Amino acid sequence: MSYKAEYIWIDGTEPTAKLRSKTKILADGAELPIWGFDGSSTNQAEGHASDRVLQPVFSCPDPIRGGSNILVLCEVLNIDMTPHESNTRALLRPVAEKFASQEAIFGIEQEYTFFDGVRPLGFPVGGFPAAQGGYYCGVGADEIFGRDIVEKHLDHCLAAGLEISGINAEVMPGQWEFQVGPLGPLEVSDQLWIARWLLYRTAEDFNVSATLNPKPVKGDWNGAGAHTNFSTRAMREDYRAIISACEALGEGSKPLDHVKNYGAGIDERLTGLHETAPWNEFSYGVSDRGASVRIPWQVEKDGKGYIEDRRPNANVDPYVVTRLITDTCCTGLEKDGLV
Repeated sequence: MSYKAEYIWIDGTEPTAKLRSKTKILADGAELPIWGFDGSSTNQAEGHASDRVLQPVFSCPDPIRGGSNILVLCEVLNIDMTPHESNTRALLRPVAEKFASQEAIFGIEQEYTFFDGVRPLGFPVGGFPAAQGGYYCGVGADEIFGRDIVEKHLDHCLAAGLEISGINAEVMPGQWEFQVGPLGPLEVSDQLWIARWLLYRTAEDFNVSATLNPKPVKGDWNGAGAHTNFSTRAMREDYRAIISACEALGEGSKPLDHVKNYGAGIDERLTGLHETAPWNEFSYGVSDRGASVRIPWQVEKDGKGYIEDRRPNANVDPYVVTRLITDTCCTGLEKDGLV
């Protein structure tokens, strides 16, 4: 007997990486081996030296094929077994280890938009639907588009054992969100990449495409983000640590250092409109969805909890955003003597 292992990796496409995958047949009970691929076809090598290596780092049941089949997330390595330059997971690992004692956890809210050909799902041919207002968390065929795909994707994620904490319809027609976490920085990032792969693969069966474009429709329509919720043990115990983390994110060059790595096209989404702060300004506030970083009202009330960085785009690399937030906030907490 044998089983199918779908090897999944992140390619070298710029400015936004894509997911790739291929199937390996393995004997029952066989360990997951390293594998190879043609990096010249994924923007990760030149044709004269095209071999790249897939190193399995996370696996889970394959809910689409079922049975004993699995999904296998991989890091991309060079043939000397060093991390490939596109391998952002390798940069997160030492940061996660350095600050492990602070027990950082993340919850990432992944927004996305369904497209039917060149139109967002629910947009009429040659025109626009009614203005935003009733679509967010809405119900009814006149306001909700793609729910059958969303429900199937949720079922797939749960069957795969992913830590999905919820779904909801978003502000624009055909726009949805799922949330991953709370989990540590490596774990939440691995699971988000697998959840994205399952999203694309599920939508494929409905002849619909899912996009992480941060501004899928120009004009007076909401963009798509990946709001990133973050806390450490100190933040979950002391409100002073909440303020320390916010101040660290706004210190010196940090705001621009983060924003330039929070996803391509971020200036199109972070305009100061549509529940965003301007990309070149930093602010934080309680219950303020127009701030760069929101402190939920119940966090202020309880005097402990978490913060929400509202700046990351839907197309952000989760390995990058969790690395930057962990490094910045945990360093700030150490400096302020709160750990």
